[in-house]
Amino acid sequence: MAQPSPRPHTTAARRCRVTPGSAARHLVLLLMAVLLAGPLVWQLSLSLKGAGEPLYTQPPKLIPEHPTLDHFATVLDRIPVPRYLLNSLAVAAMAVVGNVVGATCAGYALGKLRFRGRGVATAICVAALLVPSETVLIAQFLTVRATGLVNTLFGVALPTLVAALNVLLMRNAFRNLPGELEEAAIVDGANAWQRFIRISVPQVKGVIAVVAIFAFVGSWNDFLWPLIVLSDEQNYTLTVGLNRLRGTFYEDPRLIAAGTIIALAPIVAFFAVLQRYFFRGLEAGGLKG
Repeated sequence: MAQPSPRPHTTAARRCRVTPGSAARHLVLLLMAVLLAGPLVWQLSLSLKGAGEPLYTQPPKLIPEHPTLDHFATVLDRIPVPRYLLNSLAVAAMAVVGNVVGATCAGYALGKLRFRGRGVATAICVAALLVPSETVLIAQFLTVRATGLVNTLFGVALPTLVAALNVLLMRNAFRNLPGELEEAAIVDGANAWQRFIRISVPQVKGVIAVVAIFAFVGSWNDFLWPLIVLSDEQNYTLTVGLNRLRGTFYEDPRLIAAGTIIALAPIVAFFAVLQRYFFRGLEAGGLKG
């Protein structure tokens, strides 16, 4: 005899039931959202507030009473934003191309090829992650100066052309591919380059997108290294150029906030284009064993 189906309102009540575990998870997610998105929302609010509005009130007012875009226009008038934007795009493009090509090739070699010293090369990449970037700034600058690349955009991009983290991401992505694909290609007579380009690379497009995002964001947000290398204002990247908004005796938080939003917009656009590959690529290229 067939059992009677549960009543609709009973099923809905079960679905809407809030357990302590789910409530704790939602609370943690809400806290993370506030911590991560809060500074961005605050900067956007500051950039839109009028000249006469109070900035630091208790409790904070995020919605401007008289929103205006004058601060963005002032930033564009004070500093050559288009010039700095093109410089940053050029540096970021070199970093993205260098990491996508270099990290993909190195990751394939470490993950799929068999050669003497492969373990040592992997260990060096892991060790590079443990070294703070500030400790090698002097050595990097001496290298760039010796090659005559001081005060050039290529000199800014050179140390970030291949990042150790991206190499390890690609290595693990290639290691996770089924070995049967390589074996079948070898049986068909494919050499290493053919297996790399035609078989392996199409399988790790998501991880390549993650590498591109990491390279773009890291290069775009870098401030200290371009500040050390560049001396000509015409070659300034956007992060260094926006520092000119800070005066010696007075600074307007609204202008600094507007400059921050301008610098952030390309990162948001770049991530929006590649976001569908991001989480899938992180899962496929997670740093495992």
